[in-house]
Amino acid sequence: MLKSLTVSNFALVDALEIQLGPGLTVITGESGAGKSILLAALSLVLGERAASDTIRPSAERAEVSAEFDVSGIDAATAFLEDQTLEDPEEPGRVLVRRVVNRDGRSRAYLNGTPVNLSVLRTLTAGLIDIHGQDDNVRLADSQVQRALLDGYGVSRKTLADCRAAYRAWQQASSEYADLEAAVKSSEDRAALLRYQLEELDNAAPAAGEFEAIEQQHKRLSQSRELKSVVADVLALLEDTDPFAEAQSSLARLDDDHESLRAARETLLTISDLASDATRDLRSYDDSLADDPEALRELDSRLELLHDLARKHRVQPEALPEHLAALREELEALSSDRGALTELEAAKARFEEAYRKHAAALTKARRKAADGFCQAVSEHMQTLGIKGGALAIEFQPQESEAGAEAVEYQCITNPRYPAAPLTRIASGGERARISLAIQIVAAAKNQLPSLILDEADVGVGGTTADTVGRLLRGLASHTQVICITHAPQIAALGLEHLKVSKSGEQDTEIAELSRDARVDELARMLAGARVTDESREYARILLKEAG
Repeated sequence: MLKSLTVSNFALVDALEIQLGPGLTVITGESGAGKSILLAALSLVLGERAASDTIRPSAERAEVSAEFDVSGIDAATAFLEDQTLEDPEEPGRVLVRRVVNRDGRSRAYLNGTPVNLSVLRTLTAGLIDIHGQDDNVRLADSQVQRALLDGYGVSRKTLADCRAAYRAWQQASSEYADLEAAVKSSEDRAALLRYQLEELDNAAPAAGEFEAIEQQHKRLSQSRELKSVVADVLALLEDTDPFAEAQSSLARLDDDHESLRAARETLLTISDLASDATRDLRSYDDSLADDPEALRELDSRLELLHDLARKHRVQPEALPEHLAALREELEALSSDRGALTELEAAKARFEEAYRKHAAALTKARRKAADGFCQAVSEHMQTLGIKGGALAIEFQPQESEAGAEAVEYQCITNPRYPAAPLTRIASGGERARISLAIQIVAAAKNQLPSLILDEADVGVGGTTADTVGRLLRGLASHTQVICITHAPQIAALGLEHLKVSKSGEQDTEIAELSRDARVDELARMLAGARVTDESREYARILLKEAG
């Protein structure tokens, strides 16, 4: 439960501290005294975003702290352990602190450790629930109505399983749709690729082929000129060999001089090289065939390769690499279609799983609706709506929350058919129906703490007393903090806090003694002019409250 709330430099609050106990605590005070400030401060603790205008004008920062007792709340203690945020001295204690600076930035601390707002919201969502004055409007929302029903009688696991299955189905559907669009848009590309590959495969360009053919074509096209030049060179080498003659002349000299001997050896080497050159030229001359047919074939092949290169906008020598790249691209498109088939199967599996979980959720939801409607109907009649009843209408609507939408249908007069909550004419009836729904939902949800901001709007007299007794019954297992203007409800509180303004217009709060409670109840009964009669009636209310 919420054990204490400490506020400093927040709005009209200089400094105040509230100690809270179990059961029903009522908070009263004149209009404008600052009761709503307490809710705003508590909302900050629960993870609401901060605004710099909430800081007291004379201060640089505002601080709000709240202490919770979570002993026995397994989900909260497990969360604290998982996040290593538990208090080692008191494992069941949670101290939440928010600091808001003038520049608008804020910091959050959980048991002294800085945390982000997501962590704060996750923890406090299971600790406390605030029903403000606008919840009568909020209750008209179909999603809120469904959430209240689910909280009443549907297990969290059933809801979580359905939500996870729906999200998996939608994710697979989205991926399938994206890939399907991509595959469809690539069909034209695949057709072009198949045509281009067929054309290139028929040509079958090989690596290095173009360079070899080009060289061979060049040689064949100028073979006559080449043979003529080679013939002239061979004639020169064969007809005149000055190096051989020089060698012969030097061989006749009878002298062993070292330089002469070296000259002879050099001339011998030159003569041998000339012989080698003659042999190589004859071999080259033999390779220079004048073959017009071969030349025409080479012309045709070169023309084909050049044409393909122009069509594919690549260099002729790059055609083999281009062919491999096109084949790889077509294979990738084929693999996309295979992936599309796999995604289609996965989508079907996820959809089947979702429908299975949604059916289980529908069954649990319809079962819970019977008890929920009966309990709310009983409370409606207890609250003075004679013959009043609540029914729940289900409409097909697939979402992560199941396969149906939920709408509350109310009967406030047996002579008229049920109508949606938003079409109930009387504001007082709407308020009482909303209160009945909140009480039933809170009783089943069993949140540790429930805060009601003026739950008595539109009710008074004996109905207000009934509301108070319902809240006291609820408070037997849930801490209930109720801001009220109804003296009948205020008299039923186990603790009574009064909000007022000081002479400096600061908001203050104080726990009332029994005598002070009499005075406050008398004020609530009689207004500004408190009389002995109103005090006596206040005493009677307290006595009857027990």
